[in-house]
Amino acid sequence: MAPSWLPAVGFTILPSVGSAIFGIGTDGQIKTWYATLRKPRWCPPDWVFPPVWATLYTSMGYGSYLVWKELGGFTKDAVVPLGLYATQLALNWTWSQVFFGAHKIKLAFIEIILLTGSVIATTVAWYPINRTAAYLMFPSIAWLTLATALSYRIWKDNPNYKED
Repeated sequence: MAPSWLPAVGFTILPSVGSAIFGIGTDGQIKTWYATLRKPRWCPPDWVFPPVWATLYTSMGYGSYLVWKELGGFTKDAVVPLGLYATQLALNWTWSQVFFGAHKIKLAFIEIILLTGSVIATTVAWYPINRTAAYLMFPSIAWLTLATALSYRIWKDNPNYKED
């Protein structure tokens, strides 16, 4: 039998592990391609993004564990709240590939709108199940609001950039 703490750890680290796997090959683009883009003055410095995302991923991962535990695992009742979570996680993981990997600025902006919507939907679905889990999503919503505005500005401030 698995230790009782194992699901909590697994759910908590899953978002960061997925991000690391899906982010392979995009890190080098930050100092090369991304550095050439026009960004607004209010754009956070590059070093801010990794610790913020690590914190957000840990927070949402633990929140997903709380929902999973509250609903008794992967039950019929868990399909919608954990399905929404899986959707936002997949959108989260693929954003870096779209923006940094494929250099699709406009598509990344559209994708981050869908991501933000799915995070909000996840939070709403989690609230009646476990309020702590829902509250753990609030920082992600705040950060994604900033990231969405930043993504929009980068798209609009780089009009000469041509996407395939």
